[in-house]
Amino acid sequence: MNQTQHHARALSALGHEARLQIFRVLVKAGHSGLTVSQIAEHLGLPASTQAHHLKMLVEGGLVTQTRQGREVINTVDFDRMNGLIGFLSEECCTGFATNTSNTAA
Repeated sequence: MNQTQHHARALSALGHEARLQIFRVLVKAGHSGLTVSQIAEHLGLPASTQAHHLKMLVEGGLVTQTRQGREVINTVDFDRMNGLIGFLSEECCTGFATNTSNTAA
């Protein structure tokens, strides 16, 4: 899978209101991350719905999950997030070369 495909997959993972809310809560939590129950406290999503959306964020490469005892800690992959932001903005305002030889005289 090339970089553009990875970025498209990440953007697709963010393309649902619940996933975007979960992602933003995890960004706010920072590198310490949150457990599923802590995410639920902030958003009030049912556990099964939340599990589905977290799975999509993990598959999109934006969230990592690590087991800590009986809990699963969900953390944003900040390198991937920043890479995606860079990809979206890397050619900002660079413009396009215009072909002046095709203009009518």
